[in-house]
Amino acid sequence: MKDDKGLYYHPDPADAGSRVYVRESAAGVEFRLWRADHPEVWEKHQWLAHSVIEAAALMYKERGSGADPLALYDLNVARALIKDEERKQNGR
Repeated sequence: MKDDKGLYYHPDPADAGSRVYVRESAAGVEFRLWRADHPEVWEKHQWLAHSVIEAAALMYKERGSGADPLALYDLNVARALIKDEERKQNGR
């Protein structure tokens, strides 16, 4: 999906109030979270490279917290969205 902020997907299909925006940059695929119930999340948190998210996931795993950022920031979904958008822009 796409809106004025860019390409996004719903990390939880049952929660339309949360979106993960994706884009491609020199750093690779980047993510940014938006939540309807917490608009400050968008303002306070910048774009995150997937490598940063992987590092955070490793830290969470080492601490045994049970949280997994990779479940929220899905690289395969992001790549599919970006590829689909490129196809649309190229008229394919």
